[in-house]
Amino acid sequence: MSRYQVAILGGGIVGLATAYRLSERYPDLRTIVLEKESAVGTHQTGHNSGVLHSGIYYRPGSLRAINCRTGKRAMEAFCAEHGLPFDICGKVIVAVDPKEVPALEKILERGLANGIRCERIGPERLRELEPHTAGVAAIHVPEAGIVNYRAVALKLAELVMARGGEVRTGARITALSQSAREVQIATTAGDVVADYAVSCCGLFSDRVARLAGHKIDSQIVPFRGEYYELVPEAQHLCRNLIYPVPDPSFPFLGVHFTRMIEGGVECGPNAVLAFAREGYKKTDINFADLCETLSFRGFRKLAWKYWPVGAGEMWRSWSKGAFVAALARLIPAIRSEYLVPARAGVRAQSIAPDGTMVDDFVIHADERIVHVLNAPSPAATSSLNIGSLVVEKLAERLGTSSAEPREVDLR
Repeated sequence: MSRYQVAILGGGIVGLATAYRLSERYPDLRTIVLEKESAVGTHQTGHNSGVLHSGIYYRPGSLRAINCRTGKRAMEAFCAEHGLPFDICGKVIVAVDPKEVPALEKILERGLANGIRCERIGPERLRELEPHTAGVAAIHVPEAGIVNYRAVALKLAELVMARGGEVRTGARITALSQSAREVQIATTAGDVVADYAVSCCGLFSDRVARLAGHKIDSQIVPFRGEYYELVPEAQHLCRNLIYPVPDPSFPFLGVHFTRMIEGGVECGPNAVLAFAREGYKKTDINFADLCETLSFRGFRKLAWKYWPVGAGEMWRSWSKGAFVAALARLIPAIRSEYLVPARAGVRAQSIAPDGTMVDDFVIHADERIVHVLNAPSPAATSSLNIGSLVVEKLAERLGTSSAEPREVDLR
């Protein structure tokens, strides 16, 4: 049985960023990252849209807003230092109907309150930035960008190992318990004992927390986001990032266009209930996962209240024509033959028992384990700062005071 001072559960970008920040602050700390897959960054990190988010959408003062701003700067600096390609290309948020303008104005107010460089523009300026986009008004956010988060995760793992940390793959957690003195972790790649642990398990964060005896009433519900990709001869229709005005009730809904750092343009996603926590295909069904979702009263309340929205998303999942029609609101020249199926991702959405979607980062700490319970977008953008904040919480337990006061306390 191996012993460590800190064990990180989950080898996605948040877990690896936490391990990296630990290695910066405590270079002699014996640390291990446990990842159940054969490689790091294969789930939400590896199925990410690759956007460096500005933080324009998030409620001022929220963990998402603050961490996004500081995290984005940290991510840009990290990529520049380690030669990882990124591009601050800018984005436009487009109102295609006058009825959307009031919501657009509210987004602009949030952006300005969050200290983001953004401005409202009219149709003429919009056509200069995105000649093929239709809209009555828009917000230009020049500081938004694109990056490959899987590449970032691989670099983080490399640096953690170079500093003496261990990254163990194929290590699915089968049992987890804690005592007054240690955390015991049983995995398919051997058992581990640690003084402290950090759970960054994404789609399984609630299950791991309960496994450790942490009482939570929210539950992760998986939503699959499906994408198309523009064929090469149609990629000129999108220069950078083109977004619609989001529905405040469902900020992750609304198909958009995203230029990728590796080349190409992705279109989407929709958002449909996944029938498995790792259900990347329509045919992926895990009956235990599905029954857990359907029996959760929070999901049933959400589904009952918003079933028309869900039905529309399901229709768009099965009908390419409906998907094309949604995209054509932003770029009227889009045609079905311009789109080919691309990858899908699964979003880990925490839902409360009353049916509300938990829209902020949720990080709880007990005596020996820090649990990252909800890390929705922009978690990848914010990951290095989330890692720093988790390290601050661990520092209290490791007997080292914080080097400087933080704007936000982990809850």
